Amino acid sequence: MKLKNIKNLGIAVGVLFTVSSCSEEFLHVEPKGLELVGNYYKNEDQAYSGLVAVYDVMGKQSRGFENMICMLNAGSDDFFAAGGGAGDGAGIHAFDNYTLDQINIPESFWSDFYQGISRANILLERLPETSMDADKKARFTAETKALRAYYYFELVRTFKNIPLILHSISPSETYNIVQALPNEVYAQIEKDLIEAKAVLPNKLLSVDTEAGRLTKGSVQALLGKVYLYEGKNSLAAAELAEVNGTPGGTSVYGYKLLSKFADLWKISNKFNSEAIIEITHTDKSNADWGFWGSGADEGNSVNIMVGPRGYTRPTNSPAPDYVSGWSFNTVTPALYNVLKGDPRFDATILDMKALKADGTADWAPNYQDTGYFLKKFAPLNSDTSTGGGATALNYKQDVYAIRLADTYLMEAEALGGTGARAQALLDAVRARVGLASVPVSKDAIMLERRKELAGEGHRWFDLVRTGAAPAALASKGFVPGKNEIWPIPYNNIPNTKIVQNPNY
Repeated sequence: MKLKNIKNLGIAVGVLFTVSSCSEEFLHVEPKGLELVGNYYKNEDQAYSGLVAVYDVMGKQSRGFENMICMLNAGSDDFFAAGGGAGDGAGIHAFDNYTLDQINIPESFWSDFYQGISRANILLERLPETSMDADKKARFTAETKALRAYYYFELVRTFKNIPLILHSISPSETYNIVQALPNEVYAQIEKDLIEAKAVLPNKLLSVDTEAGRLTKGSVQALLGKVYLYEGKNSLAAAELAEVNGTPGGTSVYGYKLLSKFADLWKISNKFNSEAIIEITHTDKSNADWGFWGSGADEGNSVNIMVGPRGYTRPTNSPAPDYVSGWSFNTVTPALYNVLKGDPRFDATILDMKALKADGTADWAPNYQDTGYFLKKFAPLNSDTSTGGGATALNYKQDVYAIRLADTYLMEAEALGGTGARAQALLDAVRARVGLASVPVSKDAIMLERRKELAGEGHRWFDLVRTGAAPAALASKGFVPGKNEIWPIPYNNIPNTKIVQNPNY
């Protein structure tokens, strides 16, 4: 993720952090650049470059073949891995059928987030000596802490048993690092977010120049989510209530549900009132196959991955002019049936069977094909980059890490799925798409999350944290007591004190 209008600064930082590229394994990287780092961050421009580098790792959600959204969708009951065949991405298919192990899990799901943490730790150590305005320095520090918390949250909820590293590490330290208890990691996440929340501005000073940066509202939403995952429901509800404000209205931070659900997926509709944490992409990074997924590319890879293969349409067809994609994350019949008849269906699911039946479009069915695709991210030819690099790798649709409908439903859940406010929060999400009120309950909230957030990478976590995964994922091979967390990639274990997760 690059902050808006600061592409050139990211180039210098990319050179500075070459030593921790995602092609190398965390704990096995020789920090050869520490001498250079020690002479950096002397002024605000250099510190800002460092901050951009820390932000950049957020792109892991939707950048490169090994992105979080496609991976997490594949492990849920709503999508298959699909793609070109069972060998088209061993990791994503192994998560789909629950044969994931320490060898086939992609290393980058571990190393990329530790790369972000390493960058954050270095910047936090250097900022006190940086010559710059005190208020700006405090803001940079708060953003960096919040980002470190974000990356640790991603790691602890996927791998659970992880090292907690809060300073830059030397070669001699790497082989003696041990895993922390999950509650220790969560305590640090809370600490970082609480400290960041106290400093960050309620709103951006300028959307034109600061879009994509964290604010008090975005950090508070993340803190509420963290509390919810810890089972600290009263604390979660309190944080999320401030983020949400009056259900259906405009919150103190300016958040408000869009009037039309489909507008969330218009590529031009960046930084809208519903976006709380938005991961930015650009079609101007000239991403190409030689460095795709390395962190140097800034396009949205989910776009090309989820489009139907061999998409064609007759001349003058009224069907959308979609790009022919790679057919990953085909929609399961279960999700199709859940959304059938729901007003969100047309914005969520691309029904190729229907288009073929009426003669307006066709596609080339492939592995795990169902005829149904994830429409939220399916790209149109009009969205294709005209710049350099490979067009397939340079789509610019942003991704919501957290959006307002999500926080409405999280708060309703934190309230126990009962009471007038929980009812109002659920009603507001449904009313936006023209649905009548239904009695609030935990089951009703989870069903609403499944419909509202389909394909956005939340469903697997929702199933695991609520204990619903064994039943929902039994047909995929889910093993209780094992598959709630991922195996630690093997390359991080030999000659270290890292212990593999149970049953792997």
